[in-house]
Amino acid sequence: MRPRDSSMTSIVQRIARQALVTFRTPPAGDTGKAFLENHSKLRSLMTEVSAADLKLVPARVDGVPAHPFHHGVPPVTYMHICETDEFSMGVFLLKHGASIPLHDHPGMHGVLKIIYGKVRISCFDLDRPAGDPQTPVPPPPAHGGALQRSVLRSAAEYTEESAACVLAPERDNLHQIDAVDGPTAFLDILAPPYDPDDGRDCHYYKVLPSDAEGETTEEKEQKEVWLMEISQPAHFWCGGEPYPGPEVSL
Repeated sequence: MRPRDSSMTSIVQRIARQALVTFRTPPAGDTGKAFLENHSKLRSLMTEVSAADLKLVPARVDGVPAHPFHHGVPPVTYMHICETDEFSMGVFLLKHGASIPLHDHPGMHGVLKIIYGKVRISCFDLDRPAGDPQTPVPPPPAHGGALQRSVLRSAAEYTEESAACVLAPERDNLHQIDAVDGPTAFLDILAPPYDPDDGRDCHYYKVLPSDAEGETTEEKEQKEVWLMEISQPAHFWCGGEPYPGPEVSL
């Protein structure tokens, strides 16, 4: 049998196959040569994908921000594409004014590519080294919830023209995603998938206020902050909707 012409294979199928190759074998501290090469190929493929490839029609900007409690409409929906033990892949769709609150991905890698619209992604790392003189003074016990030392690594806007956004177990592992100026959608790969039974549950956080006012964006980035773990915010939940794009077979 002749091998199937790769030009006839959908970009979605090629992305899924590359994700399987990339994450099939646990990376050696994220520095193994094979893992880095495969991860680079995956990011390149993700950068190529478009709304048309997924058979998505960009949602119309109606000028009205999302009101999640109105009529029980979820502010965020998810289109499941595929999932294996190694990774999950799907599309998140955010309504105008919606946000995915600050959350983590324990021990997981992620690759995210905007399909349409614009988002602002704020990325955090956990756990400054013990004894680091730049670590902020712990806030008073009155804050109550479990606290985590963290650093705001970046806060930037992404569009369909942007490269893929990447997270790793020890870098940019926490992020908040806000829709900017209208509805938006992004293709999302997580490896391995969330699994509470295997220690990969999703935790939500809020940034505790600091007294550092008047800082520039550059000064705010790389700034040490305290995060408090919270329950899933009441204004956020995620519904499901059918995926209209090409089928993936692994």
